[in-house]
Amino acid sequence: MRLARTAAFSAVCVALAALAHVLGGGGRPEPWAAGLGVAGVSALGLALCGRERSAVTINVALAGAQLGLHELFAGDGAAYVSVHAHGQGGLAVDAGMLLTHLTASLITGLWLARGEAALWSLLRLLGRRLLLLLRPVAVPAVRACAPVVFARVVPLQPGFRHCLARRGPPLPA
Repeated sequence: MRLARTAAFSAVCVALAALAHVLGGGGRPEPWAAGLGVAGVSALGLALCGRERSAVTINVALAGAQLGLHELFAGDGAAYVSVHAHGQGGLAVDAGMLLTHLTASLITGLWLARGEAALWSLLRLLGRRLLLLLRPVAVPAVRACAPVVFARVVPLQPGFRHCLARRGPPLPA
């Protein structure tokens, strides 16, 4: 499951970074740079995919990955310093390049955050159902029946059968 999530994360991240780099005015990245970018983002994805991440964590990681991918895609030798002006002030890029990379980061982050939430809710649901299936079925306890008591009927003696007892409270005088 981790490898599938990481592959989706790295493929989308690198593809959007390459597209944003081209749309922002840079050149098309070399295949070796794209491959190295996929490897680096895959390593980052494998390190982060052990548990559910929040949208903020995903977007921060993606912004860092986008900036790293920009540096990787722009670094094509001697033309790298002269075209991108990185030699004068570090990451001195124009607003268009920065805007496209951050837009790509935001789009990817929102997409991945929603995918993360959906995946983890599905896994929680499947886990609960699996636990219900694996729970041992409780057999209802058999209630003990009330004991059967046999009583012997003693017949009345014939002399007592017609005998009438008139004893009771005294009559008022």
